[in-house]
Amino acid sequence: MNEPASEATTMSTAAKAVWFFSGDLLFASRVESAAVRSGITFSLMGKWPETWSTPPGWIIVDLATRFGASSDVIAKTIELFPDAQSIAFGPHVQPARLSKARQDGFGAVLTRGQFDSALPSLFEP
Repeated sequence: MNEPASEATTMSTAAKAVWFFSGDLLFASRVESAAVRSGITFSLMGKWPETWSTPPGWIIVDLATRFGASSDVIAKTIELFPDAQSIAFGPHVQPARLSKARQDGFGAVLTRGQFDSALPSLFEP
């Protein structure tokens, strides 16, 4: 059963999911594969969900396709899921977006190449 956002803080943190905010379906499949290999639920997001069945352990934002939503996503992450790992990544040729994500409070801000390199082991315990 999906839990409303207001009950997020009462949910068990034992089960974790990857919430991936992106419009890049091809790259999303790579992230999904890495999550599934580690036994973690994957959800491709276009916007912040109103309900969910598994709280996130990782919240990842693709700044190339979801930059407009990144400030809202990190604000809600900090409020509702302070223990979730927050990651923003984007093209190295867009340093202003990377800098804004750092200022907004993402736990890690990476170039797309750095994120891609880290992906094979990102979700391993």
